[in-house]
Amino acid sequence: MKPNGEDEPDSNRHFPRVLVGVTGGIAAYKVCEIVSALAKSGIEVQVILTEAACEFISPLTFATLSRRPAYTDKDFWQPMQGRPLHIRLGEWADIFLIAPLTANTLAKLTYGLADNLLTNTVLASTCPILLAPAMNTDMWEQPSVQQNWQKFRENPRIHSTGMGVGLLACDRIGAGRMAEPEEIGAHLESLLHTQGKRDLSGKRVLISAGGTREHFDPVRFLGNPSTGKMGVAVAQAALHRGATVTLVHTPLSVPLPPGLQTVPVVSAAQMQEAILTYYTEADFIVMAAAVADVKPAEYVNQKLPKKLLPDALTLAPVPDIAAELGRRKQSHQCLIGFAAQTGDFVKPAREKLHQKNLDAIAANPIDRPDSGFGSDTNQAVFLDRTGRQQNVPACSKLKMAHELWDFVLVLSAEC
Repeated sequence: MKPNGEDEPDSNRHFPRVLVGVTGGIAAYKVCEIVSALAKSGIEVQVILTEAACEFISPLTFATLSRRPAYTDKDFWQPMQGRPLHIRLGEWADIFLIAPLTANTLAKLTYGLADNLLTNTVLASTCPILLAPAMNTDMWEQPSVQQNWQKFRENPRIHSTGMGVGLLACDRIGAGRMAEPEEIGAHLESLLHTQGKRDLSGKRVLISAGGTREHFDPVRFLGNPSTGKMGVAVAQAALHRGATVTLVHTPLSVPLPPGLQTVPVVSAAQMQEAILTYYTEADFIVMAAAVADVKPAEYVNQKLPKKLLPDALTLAPVPDIAAELGRRKQSHQCLIGFAAQTGDFVKPAREKLHQKNLDAIAANPIDRPDSGFGSDTNQAVFLDRTGRQQNVPACSKLKMAHELWDFVLVLSAEC
């Protein structure tokens, strides 16, 4: 913002803007990490604190972390310089995060009450709002609080994180923990991409993730370096866009976001059984898992001593799950594959697209820096059956997941 308090013209904007509202809960300390991470990523951040929030965290802390003034009710009641503060802040924001959201502020927002800077700014804004509630379990479970929660979320602007379960600051064990900063950060990233669109609302999505393990004894297996990060990101993006998501996954190295139906498996055979159980109800099926091509021909049910390990391991083929789905899929279903390749990665992906009767495929180069297995970033070329092709440069895996859904939804609309 300019020194006189007026906004810069939109034509001069370079970075997305997140407005953070902090209310009076002990979880306010977690918001410091969120604000710091947003500012470091280049996102413009401004913070509003309620009077109660100032009892937990000082405005100076948030001002330092955001590199901008942090506003309180004292600022709200000062003589105006230019346009009213709550109007300017409400119009400034691309996304409005309220964290922690207390029962008191929830009740005010539900009924449109505006007695402080935060609640007035909510009424003066039109952007998507992300809520991260936090309170004692008994408070959260009160019928009046649950009614307010359900009522306020009927507003299409409103999005929410999950409520964590565990040991609370009051020593109670139960629901009431604010979502962790990483989860809130991911949801903000999604909202900045979609601007609050729920374009997968009412859709059922089935996704596979992780690398299968083909054991030849209880402790040894043939596998691959897949961590499942990309598949989980695709699931998280679909969830944030309103889908009902089932994730069939192998052992993963990343936490699973709340709200997913999860089906843990280990081997390709187990994954095939789970996928074929759930695929008939799915509108979109995304095979993001790194599924084995072969497995040991024989399995020994106890650990082999080192001296008894065979010099050569006889291998047997593993059923091709994607190809089987390509044969079985119904006309309303969209089947998306992934192709992890080295070298010329687009040509084999295009062949796989047609051979397995896929609707779209993400060709993923795994021999480039910060791409592929285990990395937090990825890059790809998307292809579809109509001949469309889209290059996606290196970005976070969640952003790539959203780019994939954008690509797939265009194809789905044309069907």
